[in-house]
Amino acid sequence: MNNSVTNTARLLGAGLRALLVLTLVTGVIYPLVVTGIAQGLFNSKANGSEIKANGKVVGSSLIGQAYNLPLKKGQETPAPDLKWFQGRPANGLGANSVNTQYKLILSGATNRSGDNADLIKWVKDAKAAVVKDNSVPGYTVKASAVPADAVTSSGSGLDPNISPDYAEIQVHRIAEKNGLAVAQVERLVKDHTQSRSLGFMGEPRVNVLELNIALKALVAKG
Repeated sequence: MNNSVTNTARLLGAGLRALLVLTLVTGVIYPLVVTGIAQGLFNSKANGSEIKANGKVVGSSLIGQAYNLPLKKGQETPAPDLKWFQGRPANGLGANSVNTQYKLILSGATNRSGDNADLIKWVKDAKAAVVKDNSVPGYTVKASAVPADAVTSSGSGLDPNISPDYAEIQVHRIAEKNGLAVAQVERLVKDHTQSRSLGFMGEPRVNVLELNIALKALVAKG
């Protein structure tokens, strides 16, 4: 009987020691090592790919933002603030009272097929709006020149980038709204156009937040 109790106590002691060791290794040491490596080698990505302006974090290079005017009484959706470059249509799902910057808690695509009547109407309406908003005296946008990313959302609904073609369509409107020369804005777009990753993956793109930060700085210079 005494031997049985002793053996049981030994087994319990061994199990407790194993639990403490595993907790220390997997719950403390391993997370600290991984966090240290991430902070040392991939600091920007580990911290959310933050974008800063004037020393403050203003967003992430991985998440799109809306550039809208304040919502007016009676409006269901705010109108775009046309002095800024606009991103892709967003189809984030849901809203909350905590994160009022993005007003999103979920994201996703429309999940509608290409022949869906609602989707077709949305695309047609979006194309008409792009043509209207970006046509200024001396420059008219043709419907055939509107790229797909200007009228459709991405799979996540929160794409931070637009195509160079969509950025180019907005150049004349941006120049007029901000009192800039078209050549200045074209240079801004060119300077912020990123090529394909590793030279062959993805498509050329322009990060809208980074572009608008540079635009704000350019306008401030006068």
